[in-house]
Amino acid sequence: MLNLVLMSGYYGYGYSPYGFYFDYTYILVLIGFALCSISSLWVHSAMKKYHGVRNARNMTGAEAAERILAEAGIYDVSVECLGKGGGDHYDPRTKTVRLSYENYNYSSVTALAVAAHECGHAKQHAESYAPLSIRAAMVPIVNLGSTLGMPLILIGVLFSWNQVLINIGIWAFSLAVLFQLITLPVEFNASGRALKSLEAGGLLGNTELSGARKVLTAAALTYVAALASSILQVLRLVMLFGGNRRED
Repeated sequence: MLNLVLMSGYYGYGYSPYGFYFDYTYILVLIGFALCSISSLWVHSAMKKYHGVRNARNMTGAEAAERILAEAGIYDVSVECLGKGGGDHYDPRTKTVRLSYENYNYSSVTALAVAAHECGHAKQHAESYAPLSIRAAMVPIVNLGSTLGMPLILIGVLFSWNQVLINIGIWAFSLAVLFQLITLPVEFNASGRALKSLEAGGLLGNTELSGARKVLTAAALTYVAALASSILQVLRLVMLFGGNRRED
């Protein structure tokens, strides 16, 4: 008789002929959640702290972004303000640096650090920085893999533990790990470019630059935590479904 692992097992418990049991692999999910939560709290704390520190030049994030882009000889990238709560990012499709309302309008150390970071991505794009190009090309593939991964695994389980389908599902889900891995050099490089721009342009003094470095380091570590969490999720899938667990 087939011992089918119920979908509920994916969330921490499962069923066997002996009754319900706690899935010990769920600990990996909890570890990943803890890592992401700690890193999120850290970056929130750092950004909040230095949002309250006005930079000596009284320059807003928008002004800093425009200056950094001009000094880099990049004139085809625009700087836009998002609504309150919007997430800062660089859009390579429209060549636009988009800053949150606070970072666009405020003259804080955090605003300059974030603006400089997003301009770092604009510089990467202008120079055809390889990891950025690879990451952009991977987006549709990763989205497809994330969508199909778990359904393929579950279909494989339902059809008498069809290991081929299960393995394809695990590999599809694993694309997220590869994407996170490619993201690390992109983000760390953008932060390095940001600090160089802030220092070379004299936009921040030594003390302020130290604060900007703390903000960017905390933000970068959220990507490290995301990678670790993705690896743990894939490891859990392998532990749950990677072997041939069919029982007649």
